[in-house]
Amino acid sequence: MALSLPSRLARGAHWPGWRHLPREARDTLFLLGVIAWTLLPHVQRLPVWATAFTTVVLLWRARLAVRGGALPNRWWMAAGLALAIALTLLTYKTVLGQQPGVTMAALLMGLKTLELRAKRDAFVVFFLGFFIVLTHFLNSQSMLVAASMLVSVWGLLTALVLAHMPVGQPSLKLAARLALRTALFGAPLMVLLFVLFPRIGPLWGVPQDGAASTGLSNSMRLGSVAEIAQDDTIAMRVKFLDRVPEPDTLYFRGPVLSRFDGIEWRPATTEFPIVLRPRELSVKGPALRYEVTLEPSRLPLLPLLDTTVSVSPLEGLIARQRDALDWATNRVITERLRFEATAHTEFTFGPLVHNSSLDAALFLPAGTNPATRAWALALKQRLGDASTSQQLAQAVFEHLRTGGYSYTLAPGLYGELDPRQAIDEFWLGRKEGFCEHFAASFVVVMRAMGVPARVVTGFQGTDPLPVDGYYLVRRSYAHAWAEYWQAGKGWLRADPTAWVAPERVARGRNLVRPPEGVAGAINTLSPALAAQLKALWETLDNRWNQWVLNYARGQQIDLLKNIGFESPSWEDLALLLTLTLSSLSLMAAVWAWWDRRRQDPWARQAQAMRKALQRLGLQADAHDTPRRLAERVQERFGARGDSLVALLKSLEMQRYGPSPAERPSSAWLRSLRGEVRLLRPLNAQMA
Repeated sequence: MALSLPSRLARGAHWPGWRHLPREARDTLFLLGVIAWTLLPHVQRLPVWATAFTTVVLLWRARLAVRGGALPNRWWMAAGLALAIALTLLTYKTVLGQQPGVTMAALLMGLKTLELRAKRDAFVVFFLGFFIVLTHFLNSQSMLVAASMLVSVWGLLTALVLAHMPVGQPSLKLAARLALRTALFGAPLMVLLFVLFPRIGPLWGVPQDGAASTGLSNSMRLGSVAEIAQDDTIAMRVKFLDRVPEPDTLYFRGPVLSRFDGIEWRPATTEFPIVLRPRELSVKGPALRYEVTLEPSRLPLLPLLDTTVSVSPLEGLIARQRDALDWATNRVITERLRFEATAHTEFTFGPLVHNSSLDAALFLPAGTNPATRAWALALKQRLGDASTSQQLAQAVFEHLRTGGYSYTLAPGLYGELDPRQAIDEFWLGRKEGFCEHFAASFVVVMRAMGVPARVVTGFQGTDPLPVDGYYLVRRSYAHAWAEYWQAGKGWLRADPTAWVAPERVARGRNLVRPPEGVAGAINTLSPALAAQLKALWETLDNRWNQWVLNYARGQQIDLLKNIGFESPSWEDLALLLTLTLSSLSLMAAVWAWWDRRRQDPWARQAQAMRKALQRLGLQADAHDTPRRLAERVQERFGARGDSLVALLKSLEMQRYGPSPAERPSSAWLRSLRGEVRLLRPLNAQMA
């Protein structure tokens, strides 16, 4: 006796092939594959145990589907649920919140597949899958994540179609095609809602892509900027609206660090806002207008060109310029921003005469870096007490240029024995460093000579060529430079790195690690191809950011202006959305009416026939053929119903005769109704 397929599989038979699996097993395996694909982007954020738990459950369910095994009983399910909750509580101390909630959703999705006993269980899995699709955008709204989730939605819709298909062997290709067509039908409505639906902030009002795992910080110690420089991701995109400045003027100002405890540099204040006094800023030359698309960061600060004097309004943020010339915001930048700003590359700022505000820029902790401080005092003694701050700075620059210093991304760790003496070890010892080593040491030397000085961090330079009209500022362009004070001139920029590695500032060429993995292999085989692919990807990514993620209130108002609204408001936007949706609904109703009339006119005429006969008291069900109904008319009315019998038989001939009519005649329906009216009095007498 031949064994069934599940029995053969249970006995260890070979994989029979996809086409030979039972319908239920095929549908279940497809659904499990879609679930695995949907959960895959969460793997990097889920705890290892959660990934292992879900993987084991999905593989167990796949094995049961292939072998036709019985699903586990409710006690096993309860135990699995209790284990999932216990491990989540152990990891996060709660089951509430974003990451615990996502973890629980993934675990519940896996466990629910073990309960696929009825169609309603499958529907729960489908809609839980759609919910998990949405949770991905809590962490990232990148183009790759969006494309991945479109595949997930298509797969879930296909599984939903399969769940509604009749018994048999329906094609997966047919179900996928129907799901895709359904999604495409709904796409125009989704685009309309995206364009016109009023919004308070940008499209995704949540932190984007981790809100910058690396980036500028409100503090600096030796080696911290070098760590940022290993990250080649994009920090911001800049489009110059008037002219493109020279690379050596592209200093994007971030945190200004005046306080030094011997190890770490910090800002003099983090309060918001301390507005710059206008008398301390003087600009000259033409203004430079530029547009910035800023990626999320971990700072309440806008890294803008020196010196930016104005910023266009921000979505949901307040930006103010502080007395250190940096632009602070009222909260951390957790979403992508696009705005315009105006700067001047030629400027002077700061007090012209010494006052108490400069005292913090002179402080050096006692007992720190004694050798460097002694070296600085000796230099000043050689130059003379009458030397100006600029003359002292120039002497330090000459020492950097001729003193055997080297610029490197991997200078090693300084201050292992005593971090408070790290600058001594660098300045008079190994002399290998990155930008923060040169900037911090320069400031210590200048302070030791009695000159107010401070560290400035930010970005310097851009990619040499624009991508899609935007110059890219990468996190690897993170930079540290210095400012020192000169009587009568205020604060002056000093970049010690430029005296050791001029190409870093003059050409904006930073040290970066070579790419690894697939990118590294392509770069090794063909650097030109790697550069082209990188530029293509960054162009697509920029357009995604500009057209989708940055589509906000301002763009909606501009759209209303472009279509004729003189002074658009939110009421105009709501009215336009309402009118558009009403028009589309009317068009859909007209199309449905037209579609109903064009589909199977014979069936419509047969339905009208049944309704007419029911008025005569005759049984006329949907499965009754015209010939069967003609027999009932003959039985009830005899010879008086011959005309009606002939009409019913003619309807059958229209459908099944040797020369069926393409379209029933409207005259036939009028004749039918006339005969029914003639027979109704007779029917009443017979009743």
